[in-house]
Amino acid sequence: MNGGVLGRFQLTGRRAVVTGASRGLGRAFAAALSQAGADVAVVARGKREVTEAAREISASTGRRVVAIAADVTVRADVERMIAETARQLGSVDILVNNAGICFHRPALEVPDSEWDAVFDTNVYGVWAASTAAARVMAAAGGGVIINIGSISSIIVNRPQWQPAYNASKAAVYQLTRSLAAEWAPHNIRVNALAPGYVKTEMAPVDEPEFRQHWIEDVPMRRYATPEEIAPSVVYLASDASSFMTGSVLALDGGYTIY
Repeated sequence: MNGGVLGRFQLTGRRAVVTGASRGLGRAFAAALSQAGADVAVVARGKREVTEAAREISASTGRRVVAIAADVTVRADVERMIAETARQLGSVDILVNNAGICFHRPALEVPDSEWDAVFDTNVYGVWAASTAAARVMAAAGGGVIINIGSISSIIVNRPQWQPAYNASKAAVYQLTRSLAAEWAPHNIRVNALAPGYVKTEMAPVDEPEFRQHWIEDVPMRRYATPEEIAPSVVYLASDASSFMTGSVLALDGGYTIY
């Protein structure tokens, strides 16, 4: 392959979709993929927010970045998201399933509406987008799907309780493995990324009540930024990880060592 080892990380000519991309980790993932050479469809429910994200990423990277407003819990929206990406960018080579929600609440206080909302977004959203994208990828000869999980798939977070979220991310882990096994003959690789504590709107890492367990219990004794996590998505999307499928890559500052 041209370009030696660094060339294997290049995504020039690839077409990517990133859900939950208007802010936080999703926005950083979309920017990183664009910086690596991919054209990117950024997806979120809010049209104004996702349009602004697409404009700013494109201005900074010079790549084509399109905005699509869609809700991953609605099958019709997901099918439109994939079809619109293929229409505007030419196809779909990379899917990053990043959209997710979380509620902090003890198990005996969790209403069914919150449980359903978490699983609709965090599990069904991954399922719907993956199956829609895989049809396009299989017809085109292959592709890559990256599911954004969490260390919550293998540990129980503290001091806050979030049983629905933890269970949903464990489901994403096993779904990743199942789809990887089934779709390998179609040259579709499916892996997951499991971040630890990252400073985003969704994770109040700066609040004092979380410091001991979220920062001081981490061997590296700090939290991550979205920009630190994003290069690993480029690795999973690129030919640098061409023999990797069905795996979960943890980036947690060593939190799950203990």
